[in-house]
Amino acid sequence: MADSLIEKADIILDKAIFAAAEFQQFDQALTDRIVEAAYKAGLNARIRLAKMAVEETGIGIWEHKMWKNVIGTQLVYESIKNERTVGLISNDPVTGITEIAQPLGPIFAVTPVTNPTSTAMYKILICLKTRNPIIISAHRGAAKCTAEAARIMYEAALAAGAPEDCIQVIPAGSRDFTQMVMAHPKIALILATGGTGLVKAAYSSGNPAIGVGPGNVPVFIDETADIPFAVSSIISSKSFDNGTICASEQSIIVEEKIEQTVREEFEKQHCYFLTPEEIKKVEKIAVVQETMSMSPFIVGQSAAVIAQKAGITIPEGTKILLAKLDGVGKKYPLSHEVLAPILAFYAAKDHNAAINLCIDLNYLGGIGHSAGIYANDEKLIMEFSQLINAGRIVVNTPTSQGAVGGTFNLLTPSLTLGCGTGGKNITTENISARHLINIQRVCRRRLNHKFMDADHAKYFDESCDETVLFKEYHKNH
Repeated sequence: MADSLIEKADIILDKAIFAAAEFQQFDQALTDRIVEAAYKAGLNARIRLAKMAVEETGIGIWEHKMWKNVIGTQLVYESIKNERTVGLISNDPVTGITEIAQPLGPIFAVTPVTNPTSTAMYKILICLKTRNPIIISAHRGAAKCTAEAARIMYEAALAAGAPEDCIQVIPAGSRDFTQMVMAHPKIALILATGGTGLVKAAYSSGNPAIGVGPGNVPVFIDETADIPFAVSSIISSKSFDNGTICASEQSIIVEEKIEQTVREEFEKQHCYFLTPEEIKKVEKIAVVQETMSMSPFIVGQSAAVIAQKAGITIPEGTKILLAKLDGVGKKYPLSHEVLAPILAFYAAKDHNAAINLCIDLNYLGGIGHSAGIYANDEKLIMEFSQLINAGRIVVNTPTSQGAVGGTFNLLTPSLTLGCGTGGKNITTENISARHLINIQRVCRRRLNHKFMDADHAKYFDESCDETVLFKEYHKNH
Protein backbone atom coordinates (compact mmCIF):
# COMPACT_ATOMS: atom_id res chain seq x y z
CA MET A 1 0.00 0.00 0.00
CA ALA A 2 2.79 2.40 0.95
CA ASP A 3 4.64 1.67 -2.30
CA SER A 4 1.52 2.38 -4.36
CA LEU A 5 1.02 5.70 -2.55
CA ILE A 6 4.64 6.64 -3.20
CA GLU A 7 4.22 5.82 -6.90
CA LYS A 8 1.02 7.87 -6.99
CA ALA A 9 2.74 10.84 -5.37
CA ASP A 10 5.67 10.53 -7.78
CA ILE A 11 3.32 10.60 -10.78
CA ILE A 12 1.58 13.74 -9.52
CA LEU A 13 4.88 15.51 -8.83
CA ASP A 14 6.41 14.44 -12.14
CA LYS A 15 3.46 16.05 -13.93
CA ALA A 16 3.90 19.20 -11.85
CA ILE A 17 7.63 19.34 -12.64
CA PHE A 18 6.95 19.11 -16.38
CA ALA A 19 4.37 21.90 -16.01
CA ALA A 20 6.92 23.98 -14.09
CA ALA A 21 9.52 23.51 -16.84
CA GLU A 22 7.05 24.79 -19.45
CA PHE A 23 5.89 27.64 -17.21
CA GLN A 24 9.52 28.74 -16.80
CA GLN A 25 9.59 29.67 -20.50
CA PHE A 26 6.51 31.94 -20.40
CA ASP A 27 6.79 35.71 -20.57
CA GLN A 28 4.77 38.19 -18.50
CA ALA A 29 2.19 38.80 -21.23
CA LEU A 30 1.27 35.12 -21.68
CA THR A 31 1.27 34.59 -17.91
CA ASP A 32 -1.12 37.51 -17.46
CA ARG A 33 -3.48 36.23 -20.17
CA ILE A 34 -3.70 32.89 -18.37
CA VAL A 35 -4.39 34.56 -15.02
CA GLU A 36 -7.08 36.77 -16.55
CA ALA A 37 -8.83 33.81 -18.17
CA ALA A 38 -8.81 31.82 -14.92
CA TYR A 39 -10.10 34.74 -12.88
CA LYS A 40 -12.97 35.39 -15.31
CA ALA A 41 -14.02 31.73 -15.27
CA GLY A 42 -13.94 31.59 -11.47
CA LEU A 43 -15.85 34.84 -11.07
CA ASN A 44 -18.51 33.73 -13.56
CA ALA A 45 -19.04 30.53 -11.53
CA ARG A 46 -19.24 32.37 -8.19
CA ILE A 47 -22.93 31.63 -7.49
CA ARG A 48 -22.97 27.97 -8.56
CA LEU A 49 -19.81 27.24 -6.57
CA ALA A 50 -21.19 29.02 -3.50
CA LYS A 51 -24.36 26.93 -3.60
CA MET A 52 -22.33 23.74 -4.15
CA ALA A 53 -20.15 24.55 -1.13
CA VAL A 54 -23.11 25.01 1.23
CA GLU A 55 -24.90 21.95 -0.13
CA GLU A 56 -21.84 19.74 0.27
CA THR A 57 -20.52 21.02 3.60
CA GLY A 58 -23.71 22.13 5.36
CA ILE A 59 -21.73 25.14 6.53
CA GLY A 60 -22.47 28.83 6.12
CA ILE A 61 -24.72 30.90 3.86
CA TRP A 62 -24.45 30.64 0.07
CA GLU A 63 -24.96 34.36 -0.53
CA HIS A 64 -22.01 35.08 1.73
CA LYS A 65 -19.89 32.35 0.15
CA MET A 66 -20.64 34.03 -3.16
CA TRP A 67 -19.01 37.21 -1.81
CA LYS A 68 -16.05 35.17 -0.64
CA ASN A 69 -15.74 33.82 -4.18
CA VAL A 70 -15.74 37.41 -5.46
CA ILE A 71 -12.93 38.28 -3.02
CA GLY A 72 -10.99 35.15 -4.03
CA THR A 73 -11.26 35.97 -7.74
CA GLN A 74 -12.04 39.58 -8.70
CA LEU A 75 -10.46 41.37 -5.74
CA VAL A 76 -7.39 39.13 -5.74
CA TYR A 77 -7.00 39.52 -9.50
CA GLU A 78 -7.29 43.30 -9.35
CA SER A 79 -4.62 43.40 -6.64
CA ILE A 80 -2.09 41.29 -8.61
CA LYS A 81 -2.82 41.95 -12.27
CA ASN A 82 -0.24 44.73 -12.68
CA GLU A 83 2.53 43.07 -10.64
CA ARG A 84 5.67 42.01 -12.46
CA THR A 85 6.33 38.39 -11.60
CA VAL A 86 8.34 37.26 -14.62
CA GLY A 87 11.94 38.09 -15.52
CA LEU A 88 13.22 41.61 -14.89
CA ILE A 89 11.17 43.26 -12.13
CA SER A 90 13.48 46.14 -11.14
CA ASN A 91 16.73 47.78 -12.20
CA ASP A 92 18.51 50.45 -10.15
CA PRO A 93 21.42 52.05 -12.04
CA VAL A 94 22.60 53.82 -8.88
CA THR A 95 23.09 50.67 -6.80
CA GLY A 96 23.79 48.51 -9.83
CA ILE A 97 21.28 45.93 -8.59
CA THR A 98 18.88 44.24 -11.00
CA GLU A 99 16.12 42.00 -9.66
CA ILE A 100 14.84 38.99 -11.60
CA ALA A 101 11.75 37.00 -10.60
CA GLN A 102 11.83 33.23 -10.78
CA PRO A 103 9.03 30.77 -9.95
CA LEU A 104 9.39 28.56 -6.89
CA GLY A 105 8.20 25.28 -8.40
CA PRO A 106 5.28 22.99 -7.51
CA ILE A 107 3.16 24.36 -4.66
CA PHE A 108 1.05 22.13 -2.44
CA ALA A 109 -2.10 23.97 -1.35
CA VAL A 110 -4.33 22.70 1.45
CA THR A 111 -7.84 24.19 1.49
CA PRO A 112 -10.37 24.27 4.36
CA VAL A 113 -13.97 23.13 4.67
CA THR A 114 -15.06 26.61 5.80
CA ASN A 115 -13.98 28.55 2.69
CA PRO A 116 -13.43 25.76 0.15
CA THR A 117 -14.03 27.32 -3.26
CA SER A 118 -12.85 30.85 -2.51
CA THR A 119 -9.58 29.67 -0.97
CA ALA A 120 -8.91 27.28 -3.85
CA MET A 121 -9.51 29.95 -6.49
CA TYR A 122 -7.41 32.55 -4.67
CA LYS A 123 -4.48 30.12 -4.36
CA ILE A 124 -4.81 29.10 -8.00
CA LEU A 125 -4.63 32.73 -9.14
CA ILE A 126 -1.54 33.64 -7.14
CA CYS A 127 0.19 30.44 -8.29
CA LEU A 128 -0.64 31.02 -11.96
CA LYS A 129 0.52 34.63 -11.66
CA THR A 130 3.92 33.41 -10.46
CA ARG A 131 4.17 30.46 -12.89
CA ASN A 132 4.02 27.86 -10.15
CA PRO A 133 2.06 24.62 -10.72
CA ILE A 134 -0.40 24.01 -7.90
CA ILE A 135 -1.46 20.73 -6.33
CA ILE A 136 -4.60 21.10 -4.22
CA SER A 137 -5.54 18.95 -1.25
CA ALA A 138 -9.19 19.64 -0.43
CA HIS A 139 -10.84 18.98 2.90
CA ARG A 140 -12.71 15.70 2.61
CA GLY A 141 -15.92 17.47 3.59
CA ALA A 142 -15.62 19.86 0.64
CA ALA A 143 -13.92 17.68 -1.97
CA LYS A 144 -16.51 18.03 -4.75
CA CYS A 145 -16.95 21.81 -4.71
CA THR A 146 -13.20 22.40 -4.38
CA ALA A 147 -12.47 20.07 -7.30
CA GLU A 148 -15.13 21.81 -9.39
CA ALA A 149 -13.63 25.24 -8.68
CA ALA A 150 -10.22 23.90 -9.72
CA ARG A 151 -11.64 22.28 -12.88
CA ILE A 152 -13.32 25.49 -14.01
CA MET A 153 -10.17 27.54 -13.62
CA TYR A 154 -7.93 24.82 -15.07
CA GLU A 155 -9.94 24.53 -18.27
CA ALA A 156 -9.94 28.31 -18.69
CA ALA A 157 -6.19 28.46 -18.06
CA LEU A 158 -5.51 25.67 -20.56
CA ALA A 159 -7.57 27.43 -23.21
CA ALA A 160 -5.43 30.53 -22.66
CA GLY A 161 -2.20 28.57 -23.13
CA ALA A 162 -1.31 27.29 -19.67
CA PRO A 163 0.77 24.10 -19.34
CA GLU A 164 -1.03 20.80 -18.85
CA ASP A 165 -1.21 19.71 -15.21
CA CYS A 166 -0.47 23.22 -13.94
CA ILE A 167 -3.47 22.66 -11.63
CA GLN A 168 -4.00 19.25 -10.03
CA VAL A 169 -6.29 18.05 -7.24
CA ILE A 170 -5.36 15.00 -5.18
CA PRO A 171 -8.10 12.63 -3.98
CA ALA A 172 -9.55 13.65 -0.63
CA GLY A 173 -9.77 11.47 2.43
CA SER A 174 -6.29 10.02 2.92
CA ARG A 175 -4.28 11.86 5.56
CA ASP A 176 -1.28 9.59 4.93
CA PHE A 177 -1.25 10.45 1.23
CA THR A 178 -1.64 14.16 1.93
CA GLN A 179 1.33 14.08 4.28
CA MET A 180 3.31 12.03 1.77
CA VAL A 181 2.78 14.63 -0.97
CA MET A 182 3.45 17.39 1.55
CA ALA A 183 6.85 15.91 2.35
CA HIS A 184 7.77 15.06 -1.26
CA PRO A 185 11.22 16.44 -2.15
CA LYS A 186 9.90 18.01 -5.36
CA ILE A 187 7.42 20.24 -3.50
CA ALA A 188 8.73 23.81 -3.41
CA LEU A 189 6.30 25.30 -0.88
CA ILE A 190 3.22 24.37 1.12
CA LEU A 191 0.33 26.84 1.48
CA ALA A 192 -1.63 25.36 4.40
CA THR A 193 -5.02 26.68 5.42
CA GLY A 194 -6.81 24.51 7.95
CA GLY A 195 -6.72 23.21 11.50
CA THR A 196 -3.79 23.44 13.91
CA GLY A 197 -2.79 19.82 13.34
CA LEU A 198 -2.63 20.28 9.60
CA VAL A 199 -0.55 23.43 9.86
CA LYS A 200 1.88 21.70 12.24
CA ALA A 201 2.17 18.81 9.77
CA ALA A 202 3.02 21.29 7.01
CA TYR A 203 5.77 22.88 9.08
CA SER A 204 7.22 19.51 10.07
CA SER A 205 7.18 18.16 6.50
CA GLY A 206 10.73 19.20 5.70
CA ASN A 207 9.53 21.58 2.99
CA PRO A 208 9.10 25.37 3.23
CA ALA A 209 5.58 26.22 4.38
CA ILE A 210 3.28 29.15 4.95
CA GLY A 211 0.52 28.15 7.36
CA VAL A 212 -2.27 29.94 9.12
CA GLY A 213 -2.96 29.48 12.80
CA PRO A 214 -6.21 30.07 14.71
CA GLY A 215 -7.63 33.54 15.10
CA ASN A 216 -9.42 33.94 18.47
CA VAL A 217 -9.83 37.62 17.61
CA PRO A 218 -10.45 40.02 20.54
CA VAL A 219 -12.27 43.29 19.90
CA PHE A 220 -12.08 46.23 22.31
CA ILE A 221 -14.94 48.76 22.26
CA ASP A 222 -13.72 51.96 23.94
CA GLU A 223 -15.99 54.59 25.48
CA THR A 224 -15.00 57.02 22.69
CA ALA A 225 -16.45 54.69 20.04
CA ASP A 226 -19.69 55.16 18.17
CA ILE A 227 -21.35 52.26 20.00
CA PRO A 228 -24.33 51.60 17.68
CA PHE A 229 -21.95 51.66 14.72
CA ALA A 230 -19.48 49.35 16.48
CA VAL A 231 -22.17 46.83 17.40
CA SER A 232 -23.64 46.90 13.88
CA SER A 233 -20.20 46.32 12.35
CA ILE A 234 -19.44 43.44 14.69
CA ILE A 235 -22.76 41.78 13.93
CA SER A 236 -22.27 42.12 10.16
CA SER A 237 -18.84 40.53 10.52
CA LYS A 238 -19.59 37.72 12.96
CA SER A 239 -22.76 36.72 11.13
CA PHE A 240 -21.00 36.80 7.74
CA ASP A 241 -21.17 33.20 6.51
CA ASN A 242 -22.06 32.33 10.12
CA GLY A 243 -18.65 33.33 11.44
CA THR A 244 -16.50 30.95 9.37
CA ILE A 245 -13.69 33.39 8.54
CA CYS A 246 -10.80 32.83 10.96
CA ALA A 247 -10.53 36.61 11.40
CA SER A 248 -14.10 36.87 12.69
CA GLU A 249 -14.59 38.40 16.15
CA GLN A 250 -14.42 35.92 19.03
CA SER A 251 -14.58 38.14 22.12
CA ILE A 252 -15.94 41.62 22.86
CA ILE A 253 -14.22 43.59 25.62
CA VAL A 254 -15.67 46.79 27.09
CA GLU A 255 -15.11 48.92 30.15
CA GLU A 256 -17.62 48.51 32.98
CA LYS A 257 -18.87 52.07 32.60
CA ILE A 258 -20.26 51.37 29.12
CA GLU A 259 -21.17 47.70 29.64
CA GLN A 260 -24.90 48.28 29.98
CA THR A 261 -25.02 50.59 26.97
CA VAL A 262 -23.23 48.04 24.79
CA ARG A 263 -25.39 45.17 26.04
CA GLU A 264 -28.56 47.08 25.28
CA GLU A 265 -27.30 47.93 21.81
CA PHE A 266 -26.55 44.27 21.02
CA GLU A 267 -30.02 43.30 22.23
CA LYS A 268 -31.58 46.13 20.23
CA GLN A 269 -29.85 44.74 17.12
CA HIS A 270 -31.27 41.22 17.67
CA CYS A 271 -28.52 39.50 19.62
CA TYR A 272 -29.11 37.38 22.72
CA PHE A 273 -27.17 37.23 25.99
CA LEU A 274 -27.11 33.69 27.37
CA THR A 275 -27.90 33.04 31.02
CA PRO A 276 -25.22 31.26 33.12
CA GLU A 277 -27.16 27.99 32.73
CA GLU A 278 -27.47 28.48 28.97
CA ILE A 279 -23.75 29.25 28.70
CA LYS A 280 -22.97 25.81 30.16
CA LYS A 281 -25.29 24.14 27.65
CA VAL A 282 -23.75 25.97 24.70
CA GLU A 283 -20.22 25.23 25.95
CA LYS A 284 -20.94 21.50 25.86
CA ILE A 285 -21.91 21.48 22.19
CA ALA A 286 -19.62 24.25 20.93
CA VAL A 287 -16.27 23.19 22.39
CA VAL A 288 -14.68 19.75 22.74
CA GLN A 289 -13.84 19.80 26.42
CA GLU A 290 -10.80 17.48 26.27
CA THR A 291 -8.95 19.54 23.68
CA MET A 292 -10.63 22.94 24.04
CA SER A 293 -11.10 22.95 20.26
CA MET A 294 -14.30 24.02 18.53
CA SER A 295 -16.82 21.30 17.74
CA PRO A 296 -17.12 20.69 13.98
CA PHE A 297 -20.87 20.21 14.43
CA ILE A 298 -21.50 23.88 15.16
CA VAL A 299 -18.98 25.48 12.77
CA GLY A 300 -20.80 27.78 10.39
CA GLN A 301 -24.25 27.06 11.84
CA SER A 302 -26.79 29.76 12.59
CA ALA A 303 -27.63 30.97 16.11
CA ALA A 304 -31.02 29.22 15.82
CA VAL A 305 -29.44 25.86 14.95
CA ILE A 306 -26.88 26.17 17.76
CA ALA A 307 -29.64 27.01 20.27
CA GLN A 308 -31.66 24.01 19.12
CA LYS A 309 -28.65 21.70 19.47
CA ALA A 310 -28.01 23.10 22.97
CA GLY A 311 -31.64 22.69 23.99
CA ILE A 312 -32.27 26.36 24.74
CA THR A 313 -34.91 28.81 23.55
CA ILE A 314 -33.90 32.12 22.01
CA PRO A 315 -35.93 34.91 20.36
CA GLU A 316 -36.77 34.36 16.71
CA GLY A 317 -34.38 36.23 14.41
CA THR A 318 -31.45 36.15 16.86
CA LYS A 319 -28.24 36.88 14.96
CA ILE A 320 -25.57 36.17 17.57
CA LEU A 321 -25.34 34.46 20.96
CA LEU A 322 -23.27 36.30 23.59
CA ALA A 323 -21.83 34.78 26.74
CA LYS A 324 -20.60 37.05 29.51
CA LEU A 325 -17.49 35.45 30.98
CA ASP A 326 -15.36 36.22 34.03
CA GLY A 327 -12.11 34.69 32.85
CA VAL A 328 -9.97 33.26 30.07
CA GLY A 329 -8.75 29.71 29.56
CA LYS A 330 -9.80 26.11 30.07
CA LYS A 331 -12.42 26.92 32.69
CA TYR A 332 -14.11 29.19 30.16
CA PRO A 333 -14.51 27.15 26.94
CA LEU A 334 -16.16 29.98 25.02
CA SER A 335 -13.03 32.11 25.46
CA HIS A 336 -11.48 29.90 22.78
CA GLU A 337 -11.94 30.27 19.01
CA VAL A 338 -15.39 29.23 17.76
CA LEU A 339 -16.15 29.76 14.06
CA ALA A 340 -19.87 30.30 14.57
CA PRO A 341 -22.12 33.22 15.63
CA ILE A 342 -21.11 32.97 19.31
CA LEU A 343 -19.25 35.77 21.10
CA ALA A 344 -17.63 35.90 24.52
CA PHE A 345 -18.31 39.19 26.31
CA TYR A 346 -16.14 40.81 28.99
CA ALA A 347 -16.46 43.92 31.14
CA ALA A 348 -13.18 45.35 32.49
CA LYS A 349 -12.76 48.00 35.17
CA ASP A 350 -10.74 50.37 32.94
CA HIS A 351 -9.02 50.53 29.57
CA ASN A 352 -5.76 49.07 30.92
CA ALA A 353 -7.60 46.02 32.22
CA ALA A 354 -9.50 45.79 28.93
CA ILE A 355 -6.31 45.77 26.89
CA ASN A 356 -4.79 43.15 29.22
CA LEU A 357 -7.86 40.97 28.63
CA CYS A 358 -7.37 41.33 24.88
CA ILE A 359 -3.74 40.25 25.28
CA ASP A 360 -4.78 37.22 27.36
CA LEU A 361 -7.32 36.17 24.74
CA ASN A 362 -4.78 36.76 21.99
CA TYR A 363 -2.25 34.48 23.70
CA LEU A 364 -4.88 31.85 24.44
CA GLY A 365 -4.97 30.83 20.81
CA GLY A 366 -4.62 33.62 18.31
CA ILE A 367 -1.09 34.96 18.57
CA GLY A 368 -0.07 36.97 15.55
CA HIS A 369 -3.43 36.77 13.78
CA SER A 370 -5.84 39.71 14.10
CA ALA A 371 -7.45 42.04 16.62
CA GLY A 372 -9.98 44.84 16.48
CA ILE A 373 -10.62 48.12 18.25
CA TYR A 374 -13.48 50.62 18.06
CA ALA A 375 -12.36 54.01 19.32
CA ASN A 376 -12.05 57.64 18.33
CA ASP A 377 -8.90 58.25 20.36
CA GLU A 378 -5.77 57.92 18.21
CA LYS A 379 -3.48 57.69 21.24
CA LEU A 380 -5.49 54.75 22.60
CA ILE A 381 -5.59 53.07 19.19
CA MET A 382 -1.80 53.21 18.94
CA GLU A 383 -1.35 52.03 22.54
CA PHE A 384 -3.58 49.05 21.84
CA SER A 385 -1.82 48.32 18.55
CA GLN A 386 1.65 48.34 20.08
CA LEU A 387 0.67 46.03 22.94
CA ILE A 388 -1.32 43.40 21.03
CA ASN A 389 0.54 40.66 19.14
CA ALA A 390 -1.45 40.64 15.90
CA GLY A 391 -0.54 40.92 12.26
CA ARG A 392 -3.65 42.97 11.55
CA ILE A 393 -5.14 45.52 13.96
CA VAL A 394 -8.47 46.44 12.40
CA VAL A 395 -9.77 49.88 13.46
CA ASN A 396 -13.48 50.76 13.43
CA THR A 397 -14.01 47.97 10.91
CA PRO A 398 -15.55 44.47 10.82
CA THR A 399 -12.64 42.11 11.46
CA SER A 400 -13.76 39.35 9.07
CA GLN A 401 -13.83 41.55 6.01
CA GLY A 402 -11.24 43.96 7.39
CA ALA A 403 -8.49 41.41 7.92
CA VAL A 404 -9.12 39.69 4.58
CA GLY A 405 -8.62 43.09 2.94
CA GLY A 406 -9.78 44.82 -0.19
CA THR A 407 -13.23 45.94 0.98
CA PHE A 408 -13.18 48.14 4.10
CA ASN A 409 -9.48 48.97 3.76
CA LEU A 410 -6.57 48.74 1.34
CA LEU A 411 -4.91 45.64 2.79
CA THR A 412 -3.95 43.10 0.14
CA PRO A 413 -6.98 40.85 -0.49
CA SER A 414 -6.08 37.37 0.70
CA LEU A 415 -7.55 34.20 2.17
CA THR A 416 -4.28 33.21 3.84
CA LEU A 417 -3.39 35.60 6.66
CA GLY A 418 0.14 35.34 8.00
CA CYS A 419 0.55 35.33 11.78
CA GLY A 420 4.26 36.10 12.10
CA THR A 421 6.66 34.30 14.38
CA GLY A 422 4.11 34.40 17.21
CA GLY A 423 1.88 32.16 15.15
CA LYS A 424 4.92 30.21 13.88
CA ASN A 425 4.69 31.85 10.44
CA ILE A 426 7.44 33.58 8.47
CA THR A 427 5.39 36.75 7.87
CA THR A 428 2.48 38.76 9.28
CA GLU A 429 1.39 39.84 5.80
CA ASN A 430 -1.66 38.85 3.80
CA ILE A 431 -0.21 36.21 1.49
CA SER A 432 -0.30 37.05 -2.21
CA ALA A 433 1.63 36.53 -5.45
CA ARG A 434 4.75 38.35 -4.30
CA HIS A 435 5.32 35.71 -1.63
CA LEU A 436 5.52 32.99 -4.30
CA ILE A 437 8.58 34.09 -6.26
CA ASN A 438 12.30 33.80 -5.74
CA ILE A 439 14.12 37.04 -6.51
CA GLN A 440 17.58 36.87 -8.02
CA ARG A 441 19.75 39.94 -7.50
CA VAL A 442 22.34 40.74 -10.13
CA CYS A 443 24.86 42.96 -8.34
CA ARG A 444 27.23 45.03 -10.47
CA ARG A 445 30.47 46.51 -9.20
CA ARG A 446 29.77 49.64 -7.14
CA LEU A 447 32.48 50.51 -4.63
CA ASN A 448 31.56 51.47 -1.08
CA HIS A 449 33.97 54.40 -1.03
CA LYS A 450 33.39 55.11 2.67
CA PHE A 451 34.99 51.79 3.46
CA MET A 452 37.39 51.47 0.54
CA ASP A 453 38.88 54.98 1.07
CA ALA A 454 39.34 54.51 4.81
CA ASP A 455 42.77 53.92 6.35
CA HIS A 456 42.51 50.16 6.85
CA ALA A 457 45.62 50.14 9.05
CA LYS A 458 43.58 51.78 11.80
CA TYR A 459 41.39 48.68 12.07
CA PHE A 460 44.52 46.75 13.14
CA ASP A 461 45.42 49.36 15.77
CA GLU A 462 43.95 48.35 19.14
CA SER A 463 44.15 51.96 20.35
CA CYS A 464 41.54 52.95 17.74
CA ASP A 465 38.09 52.60 19.26
CA GLU A 466 34.67 52.89 17.59
CA THR A 467 34.80 56.72 17.76
CA VAL A 468 38.02 56.87 15.75
CA LEU A 469 36.77 54.26 13.27
CA PHE A 470 33.48 56.09 12.83
CA LYS A 471 35.32 59.28 11.93
CA GLU A 472 37.62 57.38 9.60
CA TYR A 473 34.67 55.75 7.82
CA HIS A 474 32.95 59.10 7.27
CA LYS A 475 35.98 61.37 6.83
CA ASN A 476 35.57 62.07 3.10
CA HIS A 477 31.80 61.92 2.97
